[in-house]
Amino acid sequence: MQTDPINFDDTQTAFAYKSTKELKRSRFIFSTMGKSWMVDMGTRLTGFALRVKLPVKGIIKGTLFNQFCGGESIEDCQGTIDALAAKNVHTILDYSVEGLKNEDGYEDVKKEALKGVEFANKSKNIPFCILKLSGLGSTSIMTKAQDNEPLTELEKTKLCRCEQRVDEIISKVSEKGLMLMIDAEESWFQHFTDGVVYRMMEKYNKERPVVFNTYQMYQQNTFECLKEAIGRAGEAGFHLGAKLVRGAYMEKERERAKKKNYPSPIHENKERVDEDYDRALELCMRNIDRMGICVGTHNEMSCNKMVRIMEEQGILRGDRRIYFAQLLGMSDNISFKLADLKYNVAKYVPYGPVEKVLPYLFRRAEENTSIAGQSGRELSLVAKEIKRRKQEV
Repeated sequence: MQTDPINFDDTQTAFAYKSTKELKRSRFIFSTMGKSWMVDMGTRLTGFALRVKLPVKGIIKGTLFNQFCGGESIEDCQGTIDALAAKNVHTILDYSVEGLKNEDGYEDVKKEALKGVEFANKSKNIPFCILKLSGLGSTSIMTKAQDNEPLTELEKTKLCRCEQRVDEIISKVSEKGLMLMIDAEESWFQHFTDGVVYRMMEKYNKERPVVFNTYQMYQQNTFECLKEAIGRAGEAGFHLGAKLVRGAYMEKERERAKKKNYPSPIHENKERVDEDYDRALELCMRNIDRMGICVGTHNEMSCNKMVRIMEEQGILRGDRRIYFAQLLGMSDNISFKLADLKYNVAKYVPYGPVEKVLPYLFRRAEENTSIAGQSGRELSLVAKEIKRRKQEV
């Protein structure tokens, strides 16, 4: 029985699946990400180089892409899936391409999602699929609907089509015995997408948690929303699937609030976010009998808190109601240590053509720069493991 906090400094376990050459690449990447001016300049230069068709694709693929993505197609990801599975880590495939914002584009995203379900069904290492509702319908119409603005008949039809696409995908996920995580959105249409998600939960989560909603704890009202969702699930008789994250749209949220002159929905400081995240873990675990939980975090203290709660409640490490998840290429010290201790762990594995996943890669670079200490933490762990291997020779 694990009684002391887990030591997430075990680099030998964290990086066992990586060659020394790959670690040196990671060292270069995280060293660069630690310098905000280099990230900013690199982002601008890369965008320019691709626009004028300079041959930079190979450079991007050999650095950022290989660090944070599984491949250019779903089939290309098999090597990554196998490497993770060898260390008891599952995969969540994430098609990280922003499609065309029209009906044809939304249909293309739906087709790729259904392809992902079929691919996951053939693998014992992919328990979850992933979906983002903003890829299946117009966010401007969703925003109007959330603001209770009158919609035209065409707009109503488009929202119905969006929900039909979601339903079609989840129906296939449920049929195959898989689970589906629905990503969070910006606050100005999150309430609308929540409505769609809860209708899907009522339909598909009667026997088990198939559909998982994402709760961004950096928003001031999310903890109360989570409490309401748990109550709603109890009253309606379905299992609530909850993926808990800190959040991904902080700067956009603050900028929009300032521009439109309304109070920012984001907590004033990180301490409040951490507090709400840990309260959410406790709340979910008090209701675990009717829930599925994904602890989506790169925060070592929150992972240790979840481990401690599980022990206190006598819940087995491999209990299928509980998963930990991190992004590919980040926080391997958390993912592989937890997996080594037999907890359920999954890595988000983005994929797509190099030039089309650049927005995702640039966001990863910017987040590593803006999150206090993230790049430095990653860099120190990688450097520690390279040094350890040198001393072994």
